[in-house]
Amino acid sequence: MKWLIVFDLDGTLAESKRPLSAEMAATLARLLAVVDVAVISGGDWPQFDRQVASRLPIDAARERLWLMPTTGTKLYRFVDGAWRAIYAELFDDAEKASIRAAFDRALSEAGLADERFWGERIEDRGSQITFSGLGQDAPLEAKEGWDRDRAKRTAIQKTLRAALPGLSINLGGTTSIDVTRAGVDKGYGLKRLSKESGVPLAGMLFLGDAIYPGGNDYPAAEIGVDTVKVRDVAETAAVVSAIIACLKR
Repeated sequence: MKWLIVFDLDGTLAESKRPLSAEMAATLARLLAVVDVAVISGGDWPQFDRQVASRLPIDAARERLWLMPTTGTKLYRFVDGAWRAIYAELFDDAEKASIRAAFDRALSEAGLADERFWGERIEDRGSQITFSGLGQDAPLEAKEGWDRDRAKRTAIQKTLRAALPGLSINLGGTTSIDVTRAGVDKGYGLKRLSKESGVPLAGMLFLGDAIYPGGNDYPAAEIGVDTVKVRDVAETAAVVSAIIACLKR
């Protein structure tokens, strides 16, 4: 029996950086009517608010939703009629500076320093530093074609891991690399979620599109949570509908 269904965000519940569709928002509300739901992803709270929280139908059971930005290093709950931060674990200034310097070196070595990009390319999310290959505001079409085989990001990841041995460095979305403190990945976030919610890991089911070695959803499988690898948003919707049917039996 599963008491908590956990989702990745980009590529799983929504297209990269885009809000939940009306159909997915309604599907999520149907799921919330029968079970607690969590969303864990690399984006910061403003992105979660724009993509998820603000998209839910007015009658959705928000009090059953656990929103975990920056790979679970932050937690937001709906309390007394508003979304409130429950905790946040932040990098200090020295850590941020060393991460940015390592990115500069890695991009230069990979020959990617002078590529065209849209918006911020290295974003400080407080508890996480996130690299977006083509920038935070890149069009989806460009992002989808930039690193289909993950070769560019894997090369950068290898260089970063050598330069930042005390940090967790994982691929996410279509163009992203997420950097968090050592041991901080979605496995860490799910363990923290278990502590906060009282739901054991065995009582969770995780859905994500990056459940592969080096992918930022893979730690969920590594800690023993039951997982479902989805291909895209459409497949997520189909799986959720099947979960709802099972839970209502």
